[in-house]
Amino acid sequence: MISQRPLTIWMLASEMAPFARTGGLGEVLGSLPPALGRLGLDVTVVLPKYAGIDGGTPIDQFDLELGGDRFALRVLERRIDERVRALFIDCPALYDRPSLYGEAGHDFPDNPRRFALLVRAAFEHAIRHGVAPSVVHAHDWHAALAPVYLKTRYRTHPLLGGVPCILTIHNLAYQGIFTPGWLPRLDLDPGLFTVERLEYWHQISFLKGGVVFADLVTTVSPTYAREIQTPEYGFGFDGILRTRAESLVGILNGIDTVPWDPSHDPFLPATYSAGDLSGKAACKQALLEAFGLPVDAARRKRPVIGMVTRLVDQKGMDLLAAIGDELAQIDATYVLLGSGMRSLEDRWQGLAARYPDRIRVRLGFDDRLAHLIEAGSDLFLMPSRFEPCGLNQMYSLRYGTPPIVRATGGLADTVRPEGMKRRGTGFTFKESTAEAVLGAIGQAVAAFGNRRSWPAMQRRAMAEDHSWEASARAYVRVYDRVLKRKDTKTHGGRAGADVQ
Repeated sequence: MISQRPLTIWMLASEMAPFARTGGLGEVLGSLPPALGRLGLDVTVVLPKYAGIDGGTPIDQFDLELGGDRFALRVLERRIDERVRALFIDCPALYDRPSLYGEAGHDFPDNPRRFALLVRAAFEHAIRHGVAPSVVHAHDWHAALAPVYLKTRYRTHPLLGGVPCILTIHNLAYQGIFTPGWLPRLDLDPGLFTVERLEYWHQISFLKGGVVFADLVTTVSPTYAREIQTPEYGFGFDGILRTRAESLVGILNGIDTVPWDPSHDPFLPATYSAGDLSGKAACKQALLEAFGLPVDAARRKRPVIGMVTRLVDQKGMDLLAAIGDELAQIDATYVLLGSGMRSLEDRWQGLAARYPDRIRVRLGFDDRLAHLIEAGSDLFLMPSRFEPCGLNQMYSLRYGTPPIVRATGGLADTVRPEGMKRRGTGFTFKESTAEAVLGAIGQAVAAFGNRRSWPAMQRRAMAEDHSWEASARAYVRVYDRVLKRKDTKTHGGRAGADVQ
C-alpha cells in the first residue's frame, strides 16, 4: 500500500541521466525519481556538478571543512518536473575534470574525498535550509558514506538525527576500497576501522560501511539479491550481506518507456507495434546499411544479432571473442556497438576484419545507433558472467527483438526461456561456456527460421511490462518500511538492531 504521508526523498548519487552517466546507474537515477514523483513523492537528487553540466540556478553558497581542508561550494538547482529536482554540488577543485571517475585507465587518487564531500555537502545544505528529508536514499559506493555519517556524525543532530537511510547496490563489483589513512581525512572516527564496520582486508570500504550502517539495503533484481549472498557472485561481500539478509531486498529496475517505444521512436526510419510489425523490416535494412553491409534478399533473410555493450569480461565479451570463428559459422550477422578494454576492442575489430560479411563493429557509443540496433536486430545477445539487472534485454523485449541471455541476475528475472512446453520471450543458457552460448544462439537462429511461430514470440516479448511504475511502488514500500521502523523506535519499541 502506498503511503498516504507526503514523503520527501533525497537521493545521493554520482550519476543521473541526462547530466552524467556511464551506465545503468545514471539511467536509473534519470528514470526512478520521475516515477516516484508520479506516485506523489517529492524527490531531490544530489550529485556533483561535473565539467560541462549546466547546473541551473544557484541557491546556496558556503565553505565546508573536510579532514582539515576547506572547500568553497555552491549548490545549484534544476527542476526536472513538478516533484523532482536535481541539486548539483559545485566544487571545481574536485569535480571540474575531463571525466567522472578517472583518466588514462586510473581512478582519481582523491576519489574518497570527492564523494565523501558530496555526502557531507548534501547534509550541510539540508541543515542550512532547515529541511530534513523523510528518507535518504544512497546509491552505490560513491554515496555509501551517507548512512555512516548519519549514524555517527549526525546521530544526535536535532534535524538529521534519526533520518533513515537505505542503500542501493547497483553493481557489487565496485566497492570503494581505499587505505585506512583516509578515515581522519574524511572526518570519520578511527574506531570505525574494525571488521564489524568499515575495515575490509586491512583497507576501508565505503560500500561495506553503507551495507553495515544502512537501515535497509536494496539491489536491482531479486535474483541478484540472492546471488550476491553466495561466494560465486559476492565479490568477498557474501558473508557481510548474509548478516543483513533480513534487510536485503531485490527490486527489479525498470526502463523509461517514453524514449524506448518502437511506435514513437524518432531515431527509427519506420515505427511499428505488436499489432503491426511491418516497420521492423525497414529498421533492419537501415541497420545493415548503417554498418556498411549489403542489403540483398539473402542478407535480409539472415537473422541479425545485435549487441550494445561495454567490452569487458563481466559482459562475457571475451568469451564471445574467443569463439568468434565458431560464431561466424552460424548463419547469422552480428553487429556490435560498444567500447571498453583495449584488448577486447582490438579482438573484436580483428574479427570484423576477418569476417566482414558476418561481423561488424562500431566502437564508442551512439544513442541513435543503439536504438536502431534494438529495432533492426532480430535477436539481441547478452552473455554476461553476472548482470545485476540489465536494461538492454528489457529494451529488446519492448522492441520485439527476443534476447539471448545468460540466466543470471536481472536477465533471469526478465527473460522467459523458450522451451518444449513453454512459450517464452527469449532464449537463456546457464553456464558461461562456449558450448552453452553457441547452443543458445543455435536454438534462437532455428526459432527465427520458423516464420509461423516467430511473430508470436515477438508479440509475447512486446507484451511484457517493464516500465518503472511497478518498481517505483516497490521502493515506496521500502521507504514506508524504514519509516515504520523509525516510528516504532521513537515510541519506545524496537524493530531491528542499529549499529551504534
